[in-house]
Amino acid sequence: MFKKVLINEDHDAIISNITKILRELNVASIETSQYCDEAYLKLKRANIEDAPFNLVITDLSFKKDHRATTLDSGESLIAQIRAEFPEVPIIVYSMKDQIQKIRALVNTYKINGYVCKDRKGMVELHEAIQTVYHNKVYVSPQVKKALSPKSKLEIDDFDIRLLTLLSQGQSQDEISIKLKSNGIQPNSLSTIEKRLNKLREQFKANNAIHLVAITKDLGVI
Repeated sequence: MFKKVLINEDHDAIISNITKILRELNVASIETSQYCDEAYLKLKRANIEDAPFNLVITDLSFKKDHRATTLDSGESLIAQIRAEFPEVPIIVYSMKDQIQKIRALVNTYKINGYVCKDRKGMVELHEAIQTVYHNKVYVSPQVKKALSPKSKLEIDDFDIRLLTLLSQGQSQDEISIKLKSNGIQPNSLSTIEKRLNKLREQFKANNAIHLVAITKDLGVI
């Protein structure tokens, strides 16, 4: 089992629960941080002292406070880890369950595990740690379709923004006005109509309401 693990999480109760799991798995050394900058410095110092961490468990979202930070999210920490310590296994333990986000973390940053914070989260995290220890990738069952080769969700941030506004009950005209007021391009009504038609075809949706329902079920929005 892993000998030295770093938990990066800003909720004390969750840190306590993760620590309990690690102790059950006989992890000898457990350290914690509540800021991504702090986690990075601990990783760096551990490597300088020739006592590196064998695993990092991190959330993605961290509540901002008075403390100024350079790395303000779990994703920015993961990018930094992969740039400097590419061999360190990383498990994400997060409330976020958007398929596009998970696919990016796995495909771009090569994270080793993704566990959803929900009712079965701790059980799945226990399984994830063991799976990653045996050099396999673990993804919570409810979002595992993010890695499926059959999941060809070729959408970008603009598409997600359109779907989100559509899910809020806004018409195409209202979406166009909203984008223009925020200085977001493209914002023409014709472009919005074409993109939404493309998405309806891609997701085989009968109408806008059906499209929103499908993309919500898939965790796209």
